[in-house]
Formats: sequence, structure tokens, C-alpha cells
Amino acid sequence: MDVRKKFRQQVSMRLMIMVIVMAIISLVSVTGLFAETGQAAAEPAAAADPGVQQFGLIAAALAFGLGAIGAGIAISHVGAAAMGAIGEKPEIAGQALIFIALAEGLVVFGFITALMILGKI
Repeated sequence: MDVRKKFRQQVSMRLMIMVIVMAIISLVSVTGLFAETGQAAAEPAAAADPGVQQFGLIAAALAFGLGAIGAGIAISHVGAAAMGAIGEKPEIAGQALIFIALAEGLVVFGFITALMILGKI
């Protein structure tokens, strides 16, 4: 029992640290959105340089591609472990599906990042 309690405390501590780090990163990345002046918005949008557009498309492809590859690797490991655990204890199937869905969230983050990059070019 003591080992389970210690494990739960470690998992909850790591989850809390991860949420704090994600909140800090999101706050830092969003501050530039609200710093625009009215003068920049009044100017007409200039045509993008083809070189800049090329690198923007490459960045969007990398964001989505690496997110999908990372999610595939995560799901392969988590899914295999989840299926083994369900084979031994069928009542934890719901928890196993939650962990698989968390790994699948990586694709969503990569897709959103790619859309944000494409919106800037």
C-alpha cells in the first residue's frame, strides 16, 4: 500500500510540474499577440517573400510531421503497456484509454502549431 501511495504522489507531482511549465510557456508565447499597435494593423498586408514563405511551409510541415511521429511512438509504447495491463486486470480499461488519448494529444498540438505558422505566412 505504501508503494502505491508513493507512486501516486510522484505521478501527481510530475503532472503538477508539467501543467505549471505548460502554463508558463503558453503565457510567454501569447504576450506578443497583445503587443501590436494600431498603426501596424492599419498598414496593408505586404506580399510575403517567396523565401520566407518556403521556410514557413517547411516549419509547418515539420511541426505537424514531428508531432505525428512523436504521437505514434508514444501510442505504441503506451498502447502495448495498456493492452498488457488490461489483459491482467480488465477493470482498468478506462484508465488505459485515457493514457492513450493523452498521447494522441501530441498530434493535435502539432496540427495547431502548423495552423498558427501557416496563418503567419
